Amino acid sequence: MAQKSSGGWRGVLRTVLIAGAIAFTFRSFAFEPFNIPSGSMLPTLLVGDFLFVSKYSYGYSRHSLPWSLPVIPDRIFFTPPDRGDIAVFRYPSDTSVDYIKRIVGLPGDTVQVKQGRLYINGEIVPRTPAGVFEEKDQYNRVIRLKRYIEELPNGVKHAILERSDREGMDNTPIYRVPEGHYFAMGDNRDNSLDSRALTKVGFIPKENLVGRAEMMFFSIDTGSDRFGFYGVPGGIRWDRIFDRISP
Repeated sequence: MAQKSSGGWRGVLRTVLIAGAIAFTFRSFAFEPFNIPSGSMLPTLLVGDFLFVSKYSYGYSRHSLPWSLPVIPDRIFFTPPDRGDIAVFRYPSDTSVDYIKRIVGLPGDTVQVKQGRLYINGEIVPRTPAGVFEEKDQYNRVIRLKRYIEELPNGVKHAILERSDREGMDNTPIYRVPEGHYFAMGDNRDNSLDSRALTKVGFIPKENLVGRAEMMFFSIDTGSDRFGFYGVPGGIRWDRIFDRISP
C-alpha cells in the first residue's frame, strides 16, 4: 500500500511539472495575458480590459521570458513592428514594468507634436473630428474629450482623444528615432506618459518589445458596484469580450 501511495504522489508531481512546463512555454512563446490599469490608451483600450498579447509577433528577447531570464541574447526571429501596432514593452528605465502604447515612429523617423498635431518626417498626420468621448475623473465627474480619427502614413486609422491642443505635451522638440528603437504614444494624448517624455520613457529599444495586443478576453468596469443575476458583476462589458484588437 505504501508503494502505491508513493507512486501516486510521483504521478501527481509529474503532472504538475508537465502542466507548469506547458504553461511556461505558452506564456513565453505564444500568448500572455495583460490587463489595462490606466486610461492612457482610451478610447481604444478601457481600464479593466484584459487582453492577450502575441509573444511571437516581434520575435523573442529575454523580456519574452518570465522574470526576464537572461538566456536569449538581444532578439531572435525578429519581425519589426508596423506603424500603428499596439505594443506591450518593458519600461526602459525600469524593465520590471510593462507598458502598452501605440507605435507611431520607426527607426530613422522624425517625430514632433506642434500645437497638438502629430508630425512624422515633417508631414502633419491627418485627423478627422469624430464626436465626443466621455469619461469620469477620480472624483466621479464626467469629462468630455474631443475624439478624432487619425491616419498614420501607412494608412492605419485609429481613434485618439484630446482635451485641447494646448496641453503640456502638445508642443515638443523634434525627436529622431535611433536605429533599433521605436517611438510610442498613447491614444489618450493629453493623459499619457510615453516616448515624448525622454527622461522617463523615451525611445523603445527593440529588445524591450514584449508583443502585440491581439484580442480582448474579458472586460469589466472596475468602478461599477452593480451586480446582476446570481451575483454576477453588472459591470462586465459583454460586448468587448473576445473582440479582436485592431489598429
